[in-house]
Amino acid sequence: MTIDFTKNNGLVPTIIQDSITKTVLMLGYMNQEALEITLQTKKVTFYSRSKKRLWTKGEESGNFLNLIDCKMDCDNDTLLIQVKPEGPTCHKGTATCWGDDTISSFGFLSELEKTIKERRLYPSENSYITSLFEKGINKMAQKVGEEAVELVIEAKDNNDDLFLNEAADLLFHYLILLQAKGFNLNAVEEILKSRNK
Repeated sequence: MTIDFTKNNGLVPTIIQDSITKTVLMLGYMNQEALEITLQTKKVTFYSRSKKRLWTKGEESGNFLNLIDCKMDCDNDTLLIQVKPEGPTCHKGTATCWGDDTISSFGFLSELEKTIKERRLYPSENSYITSLFEKGINKMAQKVGEEAVELVIEAKDNNDDLFLNEAADLLFHYLILLQAKGFNLNAVEEILKSRNK
């Protein structure tokens, strides 16, 4: 890794990101020695501009940042370090230095979950989602079952377009059923993570 430490008095900005949720946890600075120690120990070490010394995140609190991956940007003067945090990252006790939680975002699926939740809380007259909530949990569960069977049938054929459309239908109705039961994809993700041993 060839980092350009010459641009900012021997320091490079270092963005710390949760390796699973992709949430940005903090920003720090590294000099060459801090980077070498981080790569060697797998514990993120910074150069403190205020203390004028190296410090390993968690050396006092125990809230270490365990190195998962390290990348540099296109100009070789900024680092992106992905970590597995042990406890809160911020010295104020929050998960991030911006006070955010570290929950996974699933891109468009998270937006779709938000829409489903809004239709549950604020019914809309011409909404298919609202109509399912009005019909109740049995109808929602039945729709998930129907879509699952249709997906299995399409999986046995060679029409990729039909297969993907049925997969989308199943996922859509599954998200509605999760919401009806008071859960979301993050809850399912936690179960899957707990099984990943």
